[in-house]
Amino acid sequence: MGTVKAYSTKTKGRMYEVWYTKPDGTRGHDRGFKLKRDAEAHLATVEVAKLRGSYVDPADSKIRISELGAEWLARHQTKVTPSTYHSLESTYRIWVLPRWGRYSVGAITRRDLADWLTELGESRSHTTVSRARDLLGGILDDAIEDGRIIKNAARGITIKRKPLPEETYLTHRQIEQLARASRYPTLVRFLAYTGLRWGEATALRVKNIDTAKRRILIREAVSEVNGKHVLGSVKSHESRVVAYPDFLDTEVAMLVSGKTAGDRLWNSPDGGFLRPGNSVNGWFQAAVKRCRSADSGMVRITPHDLRHTAASLAISAGANVKVIQRMLGHKSAKVTLDTYAALFPDDLDNVTQALSQQRAEQRRSWDE
Repeated sequence: MGTVKAYSTKTKGRMYEVWYTKPDGTRGHDRGFKLKRDAEAHLATVEVAKLRGSYVDPADSKIRISELGAEWLARHQTKVTPSTYHSLESTYRIWVLPRWGRYSVGAITRRDLADWLTELGESRSHTTVSRARDLLGGILDDAIEDGRIIKNAARGITIKRKPLPEETYLTHRQIEQLARASRYPTLVRFLAYTGLRWGEATALRVKNIDTAKRRILIREAVSEVNGKHVLGSVKSHESRVVAYPDFLDTEVAMLVSGKTAGDRLWNSPDGGFLRPGNSVNGWFQAAVKRCRSADSGMVRITPHDLRHTAASLAISAGANVKVIQRMLGHKSAKVTLDTYAALFPDDLDNVTQALSQQRAEQRRSWDE
């Protein structure tokens, strides 16, 4: 057990200090208590924390977020894609570091964090707010593992929900219209019927295509960071295999014909990675404008909407959630359901109809 001792000061008079043995065997010393009972209560708290294994050395909790944040970013640089790291680094530099950099990890409170996130949400997007919260939470998680704090003030703080986007889905006919109006018709069809992300499709090489089995091995993805293309791993860091339909056989065969295993399927005119062009007058939007001029039912879309279209068509064709998850490369089936739940209304009707039919069949025996 520790001890409580009194000491005298010139300005505050009689004060009390606490001496105790830390878990590592060194002496701990806290002072500045005006009342003896406060010092005794503090000592009791320290002893209980030691018994529970939750003791935190006050000196360890004084390390600043600016120190831990730099280390956290360095460790995560190799764990995420270049584009994700760019987002994390800019979030830390622009939002987290200026506000919390000078704070010690032990001085951050849940209320202060909640107030900051609420204020940030008044002028910034849901994505920015949630990324700032989760990034700071990750830094504090490391502090817990290092024994610097006991609780993570950032975990469990809710923020305003992200508004549900109005997903855009094309029909088979609209896909064909867009493909025929496009400079790269095969790429449009390919995206609309495989669900690949733009960066995954434009990073594909001949060796990733198995024309005999109609399979695509997705291992790489290209992202654009500060105007430059960076080739890296796919978003989930897990390769996956996706199938393409037989009506694309001829076009895919033409794509790989005459190329070596390491050649990409699509290239820009200058030999680099293919871009969709800008959102106003790039080649993709030019094709969309031509379709909208010819068909009033054609909606304004982006290349990413073709991924949503692939999911929509697969679901309407009877694919289950696990198949869609695998096709799109989602981390879990929950992500797939959260994104495309509205596309499964008939399943609810089918369940209720089946229940009604079963009940009706069994009810006959009740009435006999």
